[in-house]
Amino acid sequence: MSEISQGAERTSAGGALERALSIPYMLDVSTRESESGEWVCRLEYPELDGCVAESRDALDAHEQLEMLREQWLRHRVETHQEIPAPRPSLRS
Repeated sequence: MSEISQGAERTSAGGALERALSIPYMLDVSTRESESGEWVCRLEYPELDGCVAESRDALDAHEQLEMLREQWLRHRVETHQEIPAPRPSLRS
């Protein structure tokens, strides 16, 4: 593959990743008691399989989750897998 083709492919993948990152996925937030007996905040993007983070601090869990979301979507874009559509809004 030529350098021009590789550059175009990276630019295309970058645009696809930006589009994927802009999708407004539903964020599920809950609290639960961990195995150690501590209460933790659990954040999850249900449409993104395995994209879950838990922490005693909600902001820490959110930072972890956003890093996971970007990694998850980047992998899907780079391997040419389908990007899930977000769930419809609960409000009409």
